[in-house]
Amino acid sequence: MRVLSNGRLHTTFEFGDLRVVSLRDGYIDMPPTRLRGEDGCALGELPAAVPLADGNLRLSVNAFYVTDGTRSVLIDTGASDNWHEPTMGLVYDALDEAGIDRARITDVAITHRHEDHVSGLIAPDGSEAFGGLERVWTGAGDTSVFTGRLAPIRDRVVPVAERVAINDWTTAIPTPGHTPGHTVYQVDSGAGRLLVWGDTVHVPTLQFDRPKVAWEFDGDQSQARAARASLLEQLAGPHHFVAGAHLDSPGVARVTRSGDGYALEYLAPPIG
Repeated sequence: MRVLSNGRLHTTFEFGDLRVVSLRDGYIDMPPTRLRGEDGCALGELPAAVPLADGNLRLSVNAFYVTDGTRSVLIDTGASDNWHEPTMGLVYDALDEAGIDRARITDVAITHRHEDHVSGLIAPDGSEAFGGLERVWTGAGDTSVFTGRLAPIRDRVVPVAERVAINDWTTAIPTPGHTPGHTVYQVDSGAGRLLVWGDTVHVPTLQFDRPKVAWEFDGDQSQARAARASLLEQLAGPHHFVAGAHLDSPGVARVTRSGDGYALEYLAPPIG
């Protein structure tokens, strides 16, 4: 997997006969008290390796576009204007920067129902952001999000209740825990396997080394820990890669075992 091009808001990777484009929607700052130990309580003092911005954790927010040159799938859509933060909602600019015509996107895959992943289906002016949209793949446990502003999309939602192929090279895999419908998308090419894993990890400088650390907004923290452990074990195998919504942008990396935990090796330098 190698970098073909990059810019302020995107990085394009060659992945065998596929292209994977990381799209930066922006970043959000969260208090460290969002991190939870196995007892469900907020963690105490953080390791020095965990950077803070004005006392907060800074989480990148990424979406990913995958194409074989003919077919494509956009995995997650960013926050649009729904987060009410000036640092968010940049995914449309990222698509433009990468030369991707969003009117030609027919398939969107949502990892889960939270605002910074699904809200970008609707543009700030209230119109549908993807004029050619035909299908929205999302976990069956999260389909209740398609009401209100997202109601016009509901007739194109494809609920994912079990492992299912989206196309010849992308498979949806339910991984409940963070939300009931949290879903990972497995992308296979001749170069290996990429797991686009949504919110499996929120704080990469901590949760790879200490994967039992959970997040306050994990709906079922025990189930989220189990899902993370299983995915990390897979990713430590050869020819496996990860793309994470909250890994440091552009958020594509290799995972290796390290002591009782894991280590992360980014394939492109993180964007500040």
